[in-house]
Amino acid sequence: MVYIDLWLEAATVIGDRRAFLRLGVAAAAGLALGVGRRADGGSGAGETDVRERRLGNVRQLTFGGQNAEAYFDWTGTRLIFQSTRAPFACDQIFTMRVDGSDVRLVSTGRGRTTCGFFFPDGRRVIYASTHLAGDACPPAPDRSAGYVWPLYAGYDVFAADPDGGRLTRLTHGEGYDAEGAVSPDGTRIVFTSLRDGDLDLYVMDADGRNVRRFTDGAGYDGGAFFSWDGRFIVFRAARPAGAELEEYRALLRQGLVRPRRLEIFVMRADGTGVTQVTRNGAANFAPFMHPDSRRVIFSSNLHDPTGRSFALYLIDTDGSNLERVTWADSFASFPMFSRDGTHLVFSATRQSQSPRDINVFLADWVD
Repeated sequence: MVYIDLWLEAATVIGDRRAFLRLGVAAAAGLALGVGRRADGGSGAGETDVRERRLGNVRQLTFGGQNAEAYFDWTGTRLIFQSTRAPFACDQIFTMRVDGSDVRLVSTGRGRTTCGFFFPDGRRVIYASTHLAGDACPPAPDRSAGYVWPLYAGYDVFAADPDGGRLTRLTHGEGYDAEGAVSPDGTRIVFTSLRDGDLDLYVMDADGRNVRRFTDGAGYDGGAFFSWDGRFIVFRAARPAGAELEEYRALLRQGLVRPRRLEIFVMRADGTGVTQVTRNGAANFAPFMHPDSRRVIFSSNLHDPTGRSFALYLIDTDGSNLERVTWADSFASFPMFSRDGTHLVFSATRQSQSPRDINVFLADWVD
């Protein structure tokens, strides 16, 4: 998970190179100042970069504001996503059809939310929210000493009907619980938690019971998803060492984390067989497995020595056959394949009408 406001923070410091360099992964989205905007000011997907051979019929589903982390339901006909839009001051969870119509609020409208996901039957969803800790958006952290992400202790994972009804709290531990995704059989949820003093991956039953810790390496493990066949879990992780590890632990005690280098990992759905997929030292995040369970799509700034732009990449799970997928944006992330592998949804700055816009796009996937 990457909060939508991260790229907004970057946009406010464009003229300050030192501040920019402190942003790490967050900077990627921040410098998307209308790249890819059509000269006629239109709201369509615009001209496709000829290098985007994997993407066909790219269409824009949201228009304006900050919209991201859009994920398919099991039928491929509906999406759940988070958005900051009037009248809300920070992210809330919505659903919409895959043509962008029939947008519906799911979350309470209180607090801040993130990471929505459907159960396989489409009759329930999950998301993380701070609303039990207060109705207002939680305050931004002090970034005078460098860029950090807040780990709001008020975040818990909830389940609800797609209309927001029958809201049920699933996590009850102290501290940050978020970044949840449901297994294809609907029986388990993988999520990130700070409950044992480090940011690790946990799996719980769909009703919140029987919580098991799956990772224990020092560093931030998060953004996990099950593969469509249910055999694997893909995630991104930071493995700080030396002075970076000391800094990481000191920030955790303040409820903060400073994102730097992130790599992509895959493990079996029972938590065994952890395998590192990327080894490029860049900021790699938002991974999702292709339905063939042999490839991973993810977002990275590995192509940009300044770290200023992020693109989607495809890679085999053994680390081979790295391929850049998007070229038309200065920020593209949060990709997800439909269950049949025919479509890709992602969030990007292409066609931005405002420096702070990020929108949801849908494309046909070309194999």
